[in-house]
Amino acid sequence: MAFVVLLPASAAPRKPAADAEVLERLPLRPTDPVTRELANLRQALRSDPDDLGTAVRLAQRYYDLVGREGDPRYLGYAQAALKPWWTLPDPPDEVRVLRASLRQFGHDFDGAVRDLDAVLARNPANGPARALRATIHIVQASYPLARADCSALRNSSSELIATGCEAMVDGLTGRAQMAYKTLEAALAANGGAAATDRLWVLLRLAEISRRLGQTAVAERHFKQALSLGRDDTFLLAAYADLLLDLQRPREVVALLKDRSSSDGLLLRLVLAERALGLPEAPARSATLAARYAAARLRGDTAHEQEEARFMLETGQPAQAALELAVDNWRLQREPRDARVLLQAALAAHAPAAAAPVLAWRAANRVDDVVLDDLARRVGELPR
Repeated sequence: MAFVVLLPASAAPRKPAADAEVLERLPLRPTDPVTRELANLRQALRSDPDDLGTAVRLAQRYYDLVGREGDPRYLGYAQAALKPWWTLPDPPDEVRVLRASLRQFGHDFDGAVRDLDAVLARNPANGPARALRATIHIVQASYPLARADCSALRNSSSELIATGCEAMVDGLTGRAQMAYKTLEAALAANGGAAATDRLWVLLRLAEISRRLGQTAVAERHFKQALSLGRDDTFLLAAYADLLLDLQRPREVVALLKDRSSSDGLLLRLVLAERALGLPEAPARSATLAARYAAARLRGDTAHEQEEARFMLETGQPAQAALELAVDNWRLQREPRDARVLLQAALAAHAPAAAAPVLAWRAANRVDDVVLDDLARRVGELPR
């Protein structure tokens, strides 16, 4: 059954009275070069709505901002820029790759893969399509398919990215130590790689280290990634999670206090403020609960894993959190999804609900010290 969080009246999601009502301004400054670039592209597209090149550039910039700011509203702007081509059964490849990117963000993985299959059937050397399809296969634990795409990336991408892709698969299939060493060597051999590529690889190294229980090594990689000066919400969220595990919530508050427009970062900020007993915590918790409720009104299920985590860590019904975690696992099967489902099964005293995660972990020989401990504890629950 579906579960709806009961909210105080002041936190309930509000529907605008009219389409033209302005609810909130997006957090870009008028002097920001990105703001000027977006304004110029929007003006050019208004002048010629069928200009494919301008539409793709504008949609791509909006999609990039999702990674930079973590604000999902940019996804809607990206889709709007592609409106003349969005519903076409066979749009140009550049539109299909962007459409797949937007679809996977909303957890329409099947739709995204269909688009990518079509692109790669025409052009097997399309690196962005290949990398995105590999990522989706990894998220859904389709590791043989992911490995095939990672191998094919050597013909259409840099050696560093192809190696990183293969390391992601190896890191989840019993070869985490080897994956770390291989990827670390590849990064050292590609010192001139672009900052975006280095950031991506450092994140993979940090993830693998953390799963191996090497938290000091993971933190070193996170700090190396931060030193690149690239604004990236996934990096901030992953580092904040490590700090929370290490019982260092003050550092999380310092890291994220100005990043509440991102639902994922707001979750980590709420958890840190609650751990510290800060007076801001109740209001931020209500804001986040309202965002989750509003997402459900839109039929958006992309937040199920993080909402389950929010519920578990704020004392809400464990059974409701478990239902969200189970639903999320049907679509996403990464270690963080496994962790939330195991935690929810423990809190709800429902060991049977953890069976899919335990089977995935055993079948793939997943190296993860946190999951090892949670699996042991689930195994000790009375049946």
